[in-house]
Amino acid sequence: MKPLAGQTALVTGATQGIGRAIALALAEAGAQVWINHLDQPEAATALVARIASSGGRAYAVQADVAEPEQVADMFARVLAEGELDILVNNAGIILEKPFLDTSEDDWVKLLGVDLHAVYRCCRHALTHMQARGSGSIVNIASELGQLGRERYAAYCTAKAGVIGLTKALAREFAPHIRINGVAPGPVETPMVSVEHMSEAMIARETAIPAGRLGQPEEIAAAVLFLVSPGASFFHGQVLGANGGAWMGA
Repeated sequence: MKPLAGQTALVTGATQGIGRAIALALAEAGAQVWINHLDQPEAATALVARIASSGGRAYAVQADVAEPEQVADMFARVLAEGELDILVNNAGIILEKPFLDTSEDDWVKLLGVDLHAVYRCCRHALTHMQARGSGSIVNIASELGQLGRERYAAYCTAKAGVIGLTKALAREFAPHIRINGVAPGPVETPMVSVEHMSEAMIARETAIPAGRLGQPEEIAAAVLFLVSPGASFFHGQVLGANGGAWMGA
């Protein structure tokens, strides 16, 4: 028996990088997966087909998670088909810019996707999960929400907020609903790709105990663990899948 057989998961930002790896891992574990995307219908369709070719079930659902009405429509569509057991808030954007050059629009846009959307999706999911008395949520944060970094003030602020929200909700909705997080370190994705990095940036990102960038599948493995029965005693934890970049207490 696959550990997630019979369960339904929704993964936001699921057509590339970490989100795609998470969707594939959950499907392999037996879950039916809803693949959220913003404007990548071809990539979403290809991912649905790949999961189906391996005997799984998946559906694509387009929505801008920064837009309240679109999020509401997305959850209405998912819940019209049945229960929702797992939510993975993965969608995110990043901005490198000196703080004093970061405009009000920059700030609002980044927090809208990286923090407010997490709040919004959690609210919809928890309304459903609380009524049925079970569920699991994993929020994707970042090591930079714990470490901070110059020129990334908006991103660090948003991810620190995700960590705080995760812990607060975990206390409020335990014990029947488990809410945890993963704070990845530098991971090779379309957003952070070695082929687009300078030698100095590569040296900085790999100057961690692991000595390399992580892979999306390594983050997906942490998410899969957190939503699996083996993590039943995990509440409000933020797993540091970061190659040792941050070793907090």
